[in-house]
Amino acid sequence: MTVGEEVPARLRRAARALLRPGGLLPRPTGQQRLVDAALALVLTFVAMQYAWGDGYDEAHRHRMTDLVLVVFLASASLAWRRRYPLAVLWIVTFAMALTPDDVARLTFYSCVIAAYSAAAYSPHRLPTLASLTVTIVLISRSGATGPPNPYAYVAPTVPTQYVALFISAPLVVAAIGLRTWKLRAAETHTRLTAVENARTEELHRAVEHERARIARELHDVVTHNVSVMVIQAGAARKIMDKSPDRAREALLAVEAGGRAAMGELRDVMGLLTMDLRTETDAGAEPETLAPQPGLDRLEALVGRIRGAGVPVELTVTGTPRPLSPGVELAAYRVVQESLTNTVKHAAGADARVQVSYDEDELHVEVTDTGGRPGPAAATGNGRGLIGLRERLVVYGGTLRTGPRPLGGYRVQARIPLLPLGDL
Repeated sequence: MTVGEEVPARLRRAARALLRPGGLLPRPTGQQRLVDAALALVLTFVAMQYAWGDGYDEAHRHRMTDLVLVVFLASASLAWRRRYPLAVLWIVTFAMALTPDDVARLTFYSCVIAAYSAAAYSPHRLPTLASLTVTIVLISRSGATGPPNPYAYVAPTVPTQYVALFISAPLVVAAIGLRTWKLRAAETHTRLTAVENARTEELHRAVEHERARIARELHDVVTHNVSVMVIQAGAARKIMDKSPDRAREALLAVEAGGRAAMGELRDVMGLLTMDLRTETDAGAEPETLAPQPGLDRLEALVGRIRGAGVPVELTVTGTPRPLSPGVELAAYRVVQESLTNTVKHAAGADARVQVSYDEDELHVEVTDTGGRPGPAAATGNGRGLIGLRERLVVYGGTLRTGPRPLGGYRVQARIPLLPLGDL
């Protein structure tokens, strides 16, 4: 495309952009239509009262039938000022042009209202601005024109010839500004709604992913318990005749393992009450019979974090006792995720892990002193804490997270405990 062809093409595109509607025509509610109809009736009544009252002498210099038609044309059209604002402005402007100058007040107020409505509601920007310019010039002309008879007093439409311009121009500017603000507010609201919906959907997918992963881990725990039961039952069968006492101990172990496995299965079924569309991931590790880590692995976990350069203090209070494998796994994951976040988001901080065995609850608290975000902070996706909450809900536990008053971060988990025999 040559330079001579490019300039007209740009002008055509600019013209199309100016003529393109900036939005949709409003659809007024029933209440708004009633208000506009009432406004049209009031303006018609005011104009007729002026024609038979203060402006009687001026109005009766002309044919009253023509004036009534002009008034009806200007006032009645305002009933559609929201639905067809630009068309109403053209009709009222035409009626204003037909109105004799000495009785311009008959259509003056209708013209001002129509100009405001077009500026506020019309999506056709360029035609609206052009029409408003014509309307303002017409109003100013009518206000500046004197009576036909210089010796007769005629009540002016407005006190001076400039008042009409001073009234109309600010109204138009204010209406355009109001309409622009409304459009921007609507666009902002739409964008915020889209972002919020996307965030909600992302959180929903994250919850499903974490639940599926937790279910797989609990499946491993149950598989381990069932495997131990099979081994114990086989041993009991072989020694039942020779050593009944040892066989009885093996059967008791089978019973305990079965209760634990049933408890874990019950937790899994509670976790999977929602329909999980992704039962397995493509990169999932193969199932093994080895149990998942528990609280006995905390020392090793803390040692690895210390090796990464983060001073960690581990404190265990209360009397440790055997817990459900799922509960121990949940507590272990709380400590693991919390220390991982410390490494990512609080480089240079000191961390402290506290595990407390109460009579009916297990408390886990991980705190750090705060620090600067590490290089890996940008890789976080926010799913870690979601996964911890979902994991603890399985066992009726709760998770509280947040900054500490004096700096740093705190993660607190509370898990109700049940004896193994009650599982």
